[in-house]
Amino acid sequence: MLKKLQRFLLLILLIFGVLFLLYQGFLYSLQRDKYPTGMTIAGVDVAGLTRDEAAARITEQFSAPIYLYHQEERVPVNPQDVGFMMDLETMLDEADTAKGDKSFEQGFAEFVLQRPFDPVNIKLIAGHDKEALAAQIQNVADFLDKPASAPQLMVGAGTYEPGQPGYVTDIEASLPAAEMALYQPDPGDRTAQLVLVDQDPIPLNMDVLESQLRRELQKAEDQGMVGSVFIMDLQTGEELSINGDYALSGLSILKIAIFEEAYRALDEPPNDYVKGLFYDTAVKSSNFGANLLLHVIAGEENTYEGAAVLTESMQRLGLVNTFMAIPYDAIEVSTRPSTYSTPANSRPDSPFVADTARQTTAEDIGTLLSMIYYCSKGGGALLAVYPGEITPEECQAIIDLMAQNIEGNLIRLGVPEDVTVSHKHGWGDNLTHGDAGIVLSPGGDYVIVTYLHQPTGFIVSEYSFPILWELSRLTYNYFNFENPYMEDAQVRAQREAEAREARLAAEEAEAAGAEATPPADGAGQTESNTEQSP
Repeated sequence: MLKKLQRFLLLILLIFGVLFLLYQGFLYSLQRDKYPTGMTIAGVDVAGLTRDEAAARITEQFSAPIYLYHQEERVPVNPQDVGFMMDLETMLDEADTAKGDKSFEQGFAEFVLQRPFDPVNIKLIAGHDKEALAAQIQNVADFLDKPASAPQLMVGAGTYEPGQPGYVTDIEASLPAAEMALYQPDPGDRTAQLVLVDQDPIPLNMDVLESQLRRELQKAEDQGMVGSVFIMDLQTGEELSINGDYALSGLSILKIAIFEEAYRALDEPPNDYVKGLFYDTAVKSSNFGANLLLHVIAGEENTYEGAAVLTESMQRLGLVNTFMAIPYDAIEVSTRPSTYSTPANSRPDSPFVADTARQTTAEDIGTLLSMIYYCSKGGGALLAVYPGEITPEECQAIIDLMAQNIEGNLIRLGVPEDVTVSHKHGWGDNLTHGDAGIVLSPGGDYVIVTYLHQPTGFIVSEYSFPILWELSRLTYNYFNFENPYMEDAQVRAQREAEAREARLAAEEAEAAGAEATPPADGAGQTESNTEQSP
């Protein structure tokens, strides 16, 4: 009885087995034209899919965005935006060929067992635009990077805010991970962590100062003016130039060259008469005194010859854009040149309208000031080019002389009152305001030359002066960032104007009192009439 039951159960199992195989065979026959078990195309499982279904699935998975991680931020990137393209037809053809290589028996067995004996993996055939992908990463970086910053002047607080550390995306280092993400079929793998590089705070440097000066000069441009600036750090020799190589009217600023050449011409310390000429020219900006100093330079009473000697000397010093063809308040003469051609005034793109009789550039006059400064320290180009003709003591005398100029208040009002400014200001052509000098500041000595020019019309000091004051203050604060100068220049200008008026009133009262009392010896008084022009 037991054996009959066993045979009966075995028969039942055989019947079910046959029925199962027949059913599986029926199912297999239905999908024989589909891709077999274990087949992948580009990493996508296509088992049991038709060619069209497989194409749709592959396209869907590789069309999904990749995600670029910038720290915690996740940014999607569309593969089509980076030129990602697949050769889908070639991959499907390879899959069709591989499918046809399998026998019915092998395919049926793999179907029933749901396990391939010999898996078939068709490799991804695709490409992308590397530059476009790099551009997408750059876009993310531009939006999310936080570059290190340099110290910034906090005007309201009166101090410099320290530079801050930051981070930026390394585009080249980030590309491989982003490219790999493009070629991953699994959505969980279509991500890339961008490579970020930490940056230390940017130290205070000339680039920081230049950006601040350019922002201020933009205010001038908005009002129809154009600026020219030259800065030199006298400790390091580092220079900053903004439009510094354009030809400018020499104005009274060219008198700096007269001081240098007059001292070079002197074989002994100046007598009282020449000292008076120096003082009138430097402090009162006397054109008459400047022309008499040209006599000293020429060695004869010939201002035109003195101008010619000055021009030749500037050329010898390498200041090829600086010349004086016609002395101050003089006229053109047929026996002398009325102008000179220079690299600066030969530029067709110049936004400046320069006086043809007397010219320089911010770079030239700033370099001359640096020569005088280094000469006072016992070195530099002046002593090298003119050994024995000018001395450190004479160069120091020039610096001390120009430090007495307290009326030219452009550079001065941008620095504290107790800081020495050895300078010569200039205006007079109705188009240009400028100042050039050496600032002996606690944080370091420097040369500063600033001009504002209005090519047409009449330059107005109410607009130009505040900008020139601020250019000076920004430069002072760069060199003295730990203790910046923050007084309002307009307030200081008003205070100094009131003090000047009070001083003049006192002098007039004193003079009036002196006139009311006849001299004991009956001698008459004479009035000095010195021609002046800034």
